[in-house]
Amino acid sequence: MEKEGVTDTGTHHPTWLWGVISAAGRQPEGTLYGQSQAISLATLGQASSLGGRLEDLRGRTVLLGVRDQLSAALALLELDGVARRLVLCPPDLPGEHLQHVVTTAGADAWVGDETGAPQGLAAAFAVSVQLRPQLSAGLRERHQSHETEWVLLTSGTSGAPKLVLHTLATLTSVLRRRPAARGSALWSTFYDIRRYGGLQIFLRSMHIGSLVLSAAGEPVAEFLARARTAGVTHISGTPSHWRRMLMSGAAATLEPRYVRLSGEIADQSVLDSLRAVYPQAAIAHAFASSEAGVAFEVGDGTAGFPADLLGSGGDIELRVAEGTLQIRSAGNALRYLDADAPPLRRTDGFVDTGDRVELRAGRYHFVGRTGGVINVGGLKVHPEEIEAVINSHPWVRMSLARSRPNPITGAVVAADVVLAEPSGERPERPPPEMLKRELLDTCKRALPAHKVPAIIRIVPALQMSESGKLVRPNA
Repeated sequence: MEKEGVTDTGTHHPTWLWGVISAAGRQPEGTLYGQSQAISLATLGQASSLGGRLEDLRGRTVLLGVRDQLSAALALLELDGVARRLVLCPPDLPGEHLQHVVTTAGADAWVGDETGAPQGLAAAFAVSVQLRPQLSAGLRERHQSHETEWVLLTSGTSGAPKLVLHTLATLTSVLRRRPAARGSALWSTFYDIRRYGGLQIFLRSMHIGSLVLSAAGEPVAEFLARARTAGVTHISGTPSHWRRMLMSGAAATLEPRYVRLSGEIADQSVLDSLRAVYPQAAIAHAFASSEAGVAFEVGDGTAGFPADLLGSGGDIELRVAEGTLQIRSAGNALRYLDADAPPLRRTDGFVDTGDRVELRAGRYHFVGRTGGVINVGGLKVHPEEIEAVINSHPWVRMSLARSRPNPITGAVVAADVVLAEPSGERPERPPPEMLKRELLDTCKRALPAHKVPAIIRIVPALQMSESGKLVRPNA
């Protein structure tokens, strides 16, 4: 039977997510672990979380607006291949942007939790379904009718998000390059699966094993305890996620085989800290973005990436042009849906990531975002470069460099610093004023004068976004 929107790619790779899980007619394997319950994929094969409404959603553009990650995961498994388009709304999406998302995506169906569709938007949806993680039996055999489009929202700190269009093929291109055996890993992630980094781990885990999902507001120690109980072998998060985990004192709860960092610059201090805690694990940092897809993974324990990664490697090509990393690959998003958005790709097909890099001794190092610079008397300063120096101090757990107004230079650099807690090996932390002097001396030795912080504050914590990144005031 011909399927609307489904084309023959000439391969045997299934074009929908449930087809991957149940390929060759096998019994689905693996389990989704939520905060309060676990659901096996085999059970989902004959049941549904949509209360008998799955067919009502066939061929529609579905806005997924649940808060619970387990519910979201079940919906993604059920709706890919059924919906024409899936719009993944992260739980922290401000209400004032919902209308923009609905209109831009052309959403005509809402799948949410017990609160129902947002007030003022209910009339936009021809179908509204309440999703619950409890399954109801009696589902007819699943079948694919569409090659579903997946829409992700960018995670900027202000303004309406851009809508980025993918397909399952673009989202999983890296998995086809390096396929792994089913059952070879039990994954977990600090990420939310509605964002690109978390979605990558969700799709990876559904291809080869099981996934332990985090929960909003769950203490780090409790999440890690759940992951340990389930037997997690592979775990991922942003460098800020990992720094928070290291600060929690619960890092040794896990004994993973593989630790992954992505989403922010992984500086040498966080890589070294994770190596000290997990000496037997493979520790890798990866580069990926919603627009560019997954570019590479580095597992040599050193910040940055080797220059010989540039060029073409199969279906992915990397280059540095005008100081930024640019990517052309099968994992690139197709386009922005927003009518007024700039082209996602350059005319030659490359996606400009906006991440600036510098070549040092045969290795490229990330120095910051194009739009995130601090202007000190006309000189550009990337906050991440300063943070890497500060974070190298043994008593620093994490830091944030920011702009502070100055009547002479227009701005100077200020830095907020979170200190590491005393431990058995280092039971006594030096006084804050002494540490601030040491940090200034460290910066003066490593940085030009205009990059040295004029002010250093010791703070108890730094704000993290729902996407697991440091909240930057000028981002």
